[in-house]
Amino acid sequence: MTNPNKAKGSKWELDVARYFNERGFPEVERRYGAGATLDKGDINGVKDTVVEAKNWKKIELSTIMDEALVEQNNAKKRFGISVIKRRNRNVKDAYVVMTLEQWIDLYSFFVNN
Repeated sequence: MTNPNKAKGSKWELDVARYFNERGFPEVERRYGAGATLDKGDINGVKDTVVEAKNWKKIELSTIMDEALVEQNNAKKRFGISVIKRRNRNVKDAYVVMTLEQWIDLYSFFVNN
C-alpha cells in the first residue's frame, strides 16, 4: 500500500476491530472492500450497528457523521457510529460519536430492559 494516509486508516480499522475482539466480541472484524458503491462501514459484526473508523489529523465531525449515517442506511442497520482516533492515545481512548437521537434509542433500550 503506497498511500500513507490509506495505510494509517487501514491500521486504525484493524486496531479498532482487535480491541472489540479483546473486549469479548470475537465476531467483530474489519470489513474489506472499503470504497464500494454501497459502503457499509469499516467494522463488521457489531449487532445492528455500522462502525466507521477514522484516523484523521483534523477531526471534521459533521463529515464523519454524515458518512456513518449514509453507511448505516446502506447496511439497513439501526445505529451508525464513528470511532475516532485521539492523537497520541491508545485505541481504548478513542471517541465514539453518534447522533443524539440514536443515543437516546440505545439508552432507552437498556433502561427499559
